[in-house]
Amino acid sequence: MNKAEALTLLRENIKNENMIKHCIASGAVMAALARKLGADTETWQNAGILHDIDVEAAALKGDLMEIHGTLARGMLAGKLPEEAICAIEAHNERAGIRARSTVLDHALAAGETITGLITATAYVYPDRKLASVKVKSITKRMKEKSFAASVSRESILECEKLGMPIEDFAALALKAMQDIAGELGL
Repeated sequence: MNKAEALTLLRENIKNENMIKHCIASGAVMAALARKLGADTETWQNAGILHDIDVEAAALKGDLMEIHGTLARGMLAGKLPEEAICAIEAHNERAGIRARSTVLDHALAAGETITGLITATAYVYPDRKLASVKVKSITKRMKEKSFAASVSRESILECEKLGMPIEDFAALALKAMQDIAGELGL
């Protein structure tokens, strides 16, 4: 599956435009991480794009956070490598499918989560643009528990399991998102 196919599949299953933008941002961060870590860029990018493919279907079934990620396997079987499907299942730790253990698991958890912190940081700037965001602002906001309170700092800090300190990870993720700022409307 290439990026265009992943985006088509995403749009077939997700209607919320903000969720789509989050998934596109996650794909960009995952592609940058793959390049940095010498992993398969297409697989990692597609895992980022498709990690929330079941969020609207899970919401229709009731307790979103208890089943989000579990429906993705059936939606993605035969479309993504098994390691990517497993990482997508494991990115929502509340579903309790399994503990995150692989490099891809940790990368996806950290990569998709930091997009929310970076977006929230952009929103506090007068122009609301990623171009204005600095790495120092992101790392400062990491320490402010009340800022973007729903963003799991613990998930973001899984970047350390990839051998990346938070400053380096924030810089990589910010650059990846800035490169596609037009697509994100930021």
